[in-house]
Amino acid sequence: MFRQRPDADLIVQGWVVGVMVEIAGERLPVRHYFAVGKPDRAQAEWAAVDLAMQAGPVASSPSGGREPVEALREVVAYKMRELGLKPGEARALGDKFPRRWLPA
Repeated sequence: MFRQRPDADLIVQGWVVGVMVEIAGERLPVRHYFAVGKPDRAQAEWAAVDLAMQAGPVASSPSGGREPVEALREVVAYKMRELGLKPGEARALGDKFPRRWLPA
């Protein structure tokens, strides 16, 4: 019989990434949030940048003490299932703070 690791639901399977995007008419870059179902942090950040480029150019330098691309929090396996994020999927969460993904 197949035995699952007791901590299998707590293994990092994805990331929530914030990307600063320069929007026409805005004085400062606006942070957009993305959920990425990749366990590797660097791959998740690049996937988020690829999606962010659809909204506008990505900021090239820090603004207000925040990095242009920043992995904010890991997403564990049970949270991915709960929120419907599939492995390898990248999803735009918008420019509002994603409360469901990032508890305050």
